[in-house]
Amino acid sequence: MITSEEGARTFVAEYAGLQAMERLDHLVRALLAENREQNLIAKPSEAQIWQRHIADSVQLLRFVPRETWVDGGSTSSVWLDLGTGAGFPGLVIAAIAPKLPVYLVESRRRRVEWLERMAADMTLSECQILGKRLELVEAFDVSVISARAFAPLPKLLKLSSAFSTSSTRFLLPKGRSAAQELMKLPKSARKLFHVEHSLTDPDAGIIVSNNNSN
Repeated sequence: MITSEEGARTFVAEYAGLQAMERLDHLVRALLAENREQNLIAKPSEAQIWQRHIADSVQLLRFVPRETWVDGGSTSSVWLDLGTGAGFPGLVIAAIAPKLPVYLVESRRRRVEWLERMAADMTLSECQILGKRLELVEAFDVSVISARAFAPLPKLLKLSSAFSTSSTRFLLPKGRSAAQELMKLPKSARKLFHVEHSLTDPDAGIIVSNNNSN
């Protein structure tokens, strides 16, 4: 369990090379500055930004094949992050795996501008910001779908169905409601997922699809 900022940085460094850590340090500094202008993250979480936001995003890499992200990532996979907001987890994943095509879906204008600025600052040429509602995005097949606080699980699965295949890995941090949300699915759909424990919050869960092995 990750319980401190130092522990969070150590955990992230297991996945991120030196350049990726420099990108993430830049992201953290910029985020704290921008948070004075718009509410990107909750003010109380600023003091635990590495634990609550950076490591919380990076832990999703435990559930994808190593070749997806190791050594800067792979262009053969595609990661779609829904409702990215301030950039979690999608922008963090893109910073660690700059060769991985990462698509960030976010419809709020000021957040779109923030994401575009950060992607440019960190020279993430494979990271694309889709500044519109998911319903308006033209469908394409993806390898990974993540969503941190996008929509209730049934709605999320319905909206993302046009982008998923039988091999798409879903990574859905759901906080304390993970098990409850999973139980709301029909039994036939429920058996396609399971809940993993979060490393950053002992009470939180991550809904993960049962396909592929990492």
